[in-house]
Amino acid sequence: MGRILRILVVAVAVAATAGATMRATDALPSESLAATASSLGQKALNDPAAFDFVESLTTEIGPRLAGTEAHRRAVAWAEARLKAAGFENVHSEPFSFPAWIRGAESADIVGSAPQHLAVTALGGSVATDANGIEAEIVLFRTYDDLLAAAPGSLSGKIAVVTQRMVRAQDGSGYGAANPIRRYGASEAARRGAVAYLLRSLGTGSHRLPHTGALNYADGAPRIPAAALAIPDADQLERLAALGPVRIRLLLTPTIQENAPSWNVVGEVEGTERPYEVVLIGGHLDSWDLGTGATDDGAGVAIAFGAARLISGLPPRPRRTIRVVLFGAEEMNFSGAAYAQAHEGETGKIVVAGEADFGARNVYSVQLPGAAADSDFGHTLARIIAPLGANVDRRPALGGGDDIRELQKAGVPAVSLRQDGLDYFDTHHTADDTLDKIDPKQLDQAVAVWSAFTYLAAASDVDFRSLALTAK
Repeated sequence: MGRILRILVVAVAVAATAGATMRATDALPSESLAATASSLGQKALNDPAAFDFVESLTTEIGPRLAGTEAHRRAVAWAEARLKAAGFENVHSEPFSFPAWIRGAESADIVGSAPQHLAVTALGGSVATDANGIEAEIVLFRTYDDLLAAAPGSLSGKIAVVTQRMVRAQDGSGYGAANPIRRYGASEAARRGAVAYLLRSLGTGSHRLPHTGALNYADGAPRIPAAALAIPDADQLERLAALGPVRIRLLLTPTIQENAPSWNVVGEVEGTERPYEVVLIGGHLDSWDLGTGATDDGAGVAIAFGAARLISGLPPRPRRTIRVVLFGAEEMNFSGAAYAQAHEGETGKIVVAGEADFGARNVYSVQLPGAAADSDFGHTLARIIAPLGANVDRRPALGGGDDIRELQKAGVPAVSLRQDGLDYFDTHHTADDTLDKIDPKQLDQAVAVWSAFTYLAAASDVDFRSLALTAK
């Protein structure tokens, strides 16, 4: 037992023997629970299970866009892996959705400076016609400049937005830039544009465009939309400064209505009856350009690795740990499908969180409401400090895209913040591959998830009450 762990155990033991009566919402985890959580975290640092999981997924399945045969194989693969690891109640929960399937895509500058552009269609984009679209571009260096354009001012033109995304450890630059991809096509169409291009939402400099989903607005024409590789957006800025630029764009995606998908579920059954659930997960689907290693093979591996370690404990925690591998996160369907299927069970889910921010280390944990200032939060902080993480006093605003609908239904969310400083260098690109994962950093993420998940499942902390008492 390390010196820090001995200090923690003694401190918890002193508090436990002080005889103080505590509210269930602020219950101090016992000496044995805190010690077990610490031990799990240390064990995870040298457990290869998570990396083996993502290595197998990205090698044997590869890219797994929801609605494709590859995703169907991923579901069968995941069920088999969960069963082999000893999870209980392993099953897949079906739902249907309109699957978007990428086709051919190309863009070329035509005229006096002909050259090819590296582009990729945005998920959900409509197709051009079979001959493509050729038109002059109108370039906007910021999204606000596009929004300021007058109605009709883009008639017959291709709108191009080249606003840069800010690099940030917490990914806030992506959140700030996300409307450019999500809503830009509809805003351009409202002003008469026939197609829409944007600088990829990314922070690298490689010539690989970043895909991602868009949202068409009701009442606006649906126009083809694609992302430019970052160097190509720079090239268009230089060319546009010299004079008019024309582009020929071809996109041929298709939509498969009522396509099947599945959320894969496995549990580590708790001893408590009636049962309560600590829900953790990631999304099994990925974009089709790379092999989905950091988005989100790493996330499902983290959830798997944490729950697997806990499943081997004697005794099991009081609460059931449920691992959900969501089936269509990239196109925004699996979270709603899960929440709808479990509408009558949300009161039993005491807390939920999703790992969906790459494979680097967890540096901070945001808990529901006032939980950071509770005895649970203080104990967790002492446990994860040796792992290189802290408990953030700010409450979690969300637990991941697939958790959002559960959160709206009243389920408290936890956010384990991973270092995302370079995450958006390869995010949603063909470069999202296994070599981008550092096994040791992945292990550290599993360690923090293991400690939190076990402590939440083994204690009687009432996250709902703590969420309501947030300052």
